[in-house]
Amino acid sequence: DPLPPPLPKKQLQRAESLPEPGSSHRCYGDAEPRAGSILYSVPPAHLRHGEGAPPRDRPSWAPKKPLTKSQSLGEPLAWSSPQKAPSPSLKELTFGTADGELGQLLESPAGVCGVVLGCQEAALARLSAHMQEKLVGPEERQQLLEAELSGKRWAALAVLDPRPCCQSGDAWYFRVGFTFEHSQLQLAAKVPKPCCSSLAVQSSLGTHSSIQRLLGRFTDRLPRELVLPGIPGKQSQGPSREEPACPTPQPVLQVLLCAEVPQQTLADFVKGSYTLHRTSPGHYERLGCLLLLQLCMGLEHLRGQNVAQGDLCPENLLLVQCPCPPQSQQGQKELLGLSLPRLLISSFFKVQEKQRPCSSSQEQDWSQGLAAPSPPAAAELNVGRLIYQILHVDISLENILGFGSKRLPEIPSLSIYSAGLKRLATLLLHRDPHQRVSIEQARGILQLLLWGPRQELFARSRKSLALLRSWLEVKRALLLLRFAESWAGASASPGLEEWLCCQYFQGVTEHTLYQLTQVLYA
Repeated sequence: DPLPPPLPKKQLQRAESLPEPGSSHRCYGDAEPRAGSILYSVPPAHLRHGEGAPPRDRPSWAPKKPLTKSQSLGEPLAWSSPQKAPSPSLKELTFGTADGELGQLLESPAGVCGVVLGCQEAALARLSAHMQEKLVGPEERQQLLEAELSGKRWAALAVLDPRPCCQSGDAWYFRVGFTFEHSQLQLAAKVPKPCCSSLAVQSSLGTHSSIQRLLGRFTDRLPRELVLPGIPGKQSQGPSREEPACPTPQPVLQVLLCAEVPQQTLADFVKGSYTLHRTSPGHYERLGCLLLLQLCMGLEHLRGQNVAQGDLCPENLLLVQCPCPPQSQQGQKELLGLSLPRLLISSFFKVQEKQRPCSSSQEQDWSQGLAAPSPPAAAELNVGRLIYQILHVDISLENILGFGSKRLPEIPSLSIYSAGLKRLATLLLHRDPHQRVSIEQARGILQLLLWGPRQELFARSRKSLALLRSWLEVKRALLLLRFAESWAGASASPGLEEWLCCQYFQGVTEHTLYQLTQVLYA
């Protein structure tokens, strides 16, 4: 008898950590190819030919369908269809996905176009999550830091500057150092002004890029070297080399430890940028749109938790400088001093604590909303006022109430953003509350002003859902290409504006674009 043919050599691929049981029992005549990854599997012969399940006394070592992220290796899996393996999810596709899985997707009714569009949306979601973690820090690390700061007081902190780095309308902020994981972190020690604490509300707001993150709190006597401007006594005079014979004891104050160190308030920023607005109006007003967008995103987050901003004014909105990009990436905006800071909401109250009764008069509702310290229904009115303040147009309460008609102060047309901001302010300050746009709509209009579609898109073609869908698909593809080209260098890194842009194209739909363009370009 002739000798039997040699057994085929076993080829292990990098994705396989262990050989599959029973591979030595394969017949030489079974010439069907096997994929070299545990993420792609072929059912055994008896299932492929329609036979029943293997007997119970036989080991069930047959390959199974791919594991999902929510399944463990020891979890039993069953085939949903003995005749056809399930199609992989678009969210799990990568450049290394096996061609067999890609073939299944390409045979689907959606075809190549559906696969590409789905992969683009999944890629934007992953990029957005990655950039958000870079901006606010990994959640697990923040939780470890909170646990480490529990019970700590001034003695565990290093005061880096005796004077406040920022003074808002309701608190002083001091830069302090804290050693964590063999490195010193810079934190902000927030000392609330009398009758301005919102600790109970702020402790349960969760993580959001536009909400001040609270890491710890304690009550302790203020260190002698700290200076509280405007407070009578020794500490308001600044540090002194001569100590009095009977020093006045420092007050015992509540202190909140925050992750972000503010550099200035929005009021400080607006006051110091008047000349910049006149010399570089396009850059400045785009920056104003991005700051207002962050504010609207934060207000949406608060409303979802039945919480409102305590006093929505420029003095209570904090600006935190983002890490500077490498010198090779600094463009015209950075050279002009227009790098985008993070905007933080820092004071809050529960909505039911300050609700005022509804007014039967629209005029009374409008004037009371502007005069009140920011009731929930007046958030839109206060954002409308902020637009005027950022654009250096007088919009004081007396100025508004002096108009007997619906006229508002004129906003000069200095850039491509001026007309859109004027339109948005008019919609937010409408005297009829039923005619005002919501904070969610205001956020969408700001995104529209920043990244389109602009009105010239509809100059050649009639506006339709099909046109907007095509525009959206092309812009998503171009955005991903832009990210790939920008980050190809070793020193490239995403920034706050890239994350905000990614958020927009990740979630917007053609239906939303149609509604927003109707409102903005009416």
